[in-house]
Amino acid sequence: MIFHPIDMDTWSRKPYFDHYLNNVRCTFSMTSNIDITRLLPELKRNGYKLYPALIHMLTTIMNRHTEFRMGYDTDGYVGYWESMFPSYTIFHEDDKTFSSIWTAHHEDFHVFHERYLADLAVFGEIKQFTPKSNEPPYTFPISCVPWVSFTGFNLNIYNEGTYLSPVFTIGKYFRQADSILLPLAVQMLHAVCDGYHASLLVQEMQTLADAVATWLPCSK
Repeated sequence: MIFHPIDMDTWSRKPYFDHYLNNVRCTFSMTSNIDITRLLPELKRNGYKLYPALIHMLTTIMNRHTEFRMGYDTDGYVGYWESMFPSYTIFHEDDKTFSSIWTAHHEDFHVFHERYLADLAVFGEIKQFTPKSNEPPYTFPISCVPWVSFTGFNLNIYNEGTYLSPVFTIGKYFRQADSILLPLAVQMLHAVCDGYHASLLVQEMQTLADAVATWLPCSK
């Protein structure tokens, strides 16, 4: 995967990056409800699972925007990846532990869904934290807390506050009046993303959920 180093001398965001990384280092989190009223029944009707659909939707949006694909190369230079793959948690029901595995992204949801199922079949029962080896550096984390419909979720990453990628947590969907809502929390480093970017991500997630018929292939 291609990594594009950023020319810090010409980067328009450099003053913000320097301030929020060196002077007032901070992350921020935001939780929003995504309306999946259209999405959920369409997935079920066509034989697809919700979790990989949400993973695919998040990865699609991540790969649209440079701000979400920020990272460091092996020499410590700041830049962005050409595209990214999702790294996500899976739950082991018997002992209540979890593993984190990654799946190569594909723009076609059906192809990605098949890759997800294949990875789950191979690695889903292995009781290790990271059972699938050779995770590339261009992944971003997604986790799921399907037992509770939270209204806020704050994840504290103690790595000197330099982790650039967004971190996502998905909650349990619930019914409200005639709608089905799903909590989505995103944690971002303020040095590379602002409230605008978090809002854009949520808005685009909602657009994908509403327009499910445009990207969901019919099952055969």
